[in-house]
Amino acid sequence: MSRLDRGFTLIELMVVTVVIALIAAIAIPNMLRSRMTANEGAAAGAMRLICSAEITFQAADVNKTPERVSLYGDLGDLGATDPPFIDNILSSGFKQGYTFAAIPGLDGGAPFFTATAVPSDPGKTGIKSYYVDESGTIRFEGDGSTATVESSPL
Repeated sequence: MSRLDRGFTLIELMVVTVVIALIAAIAIPNMLRSRMTANEGAAAGAMRLICSAEITFQAADVNKTPERVSLYGDLGDLGATDPPFIDNILSSGFKQGYTFAAIPGLDGGAPFFTATAVPSDPGKTGIKSYYVDESGTIRFEGDGSTATVESSPL
């Protein structure tokens, strides 16, 4: 009986298993970091989109006070117009591992808005959190805390 007819030995199968396990141990953490980086990039892009949508929403006079002041909208408002200012996934408040919120308001008769994006599962879906307001400057925190107006600009 030749060697080819006998198949693999247990030692050969164990060596192959160990090699596959080593490759997986190296590749999986890199893949997870890449996914987290992609989620963070998508969240920053979504913040740019929300800021642009808010400015366009207010300029379109969609939402006015009795005093005829054009207001900004929340995510639901931005997604409920026809045509919508943002897509229905983002208007739901959750997209690509991040939770989004937009809060419009009035400060002494002047309209304002703040929008935030925080990882839904910090450390797994992302680390950075984002903040933007009517100034258009996107700010972030890279330590897992919630970004505010005092955070570093992007």
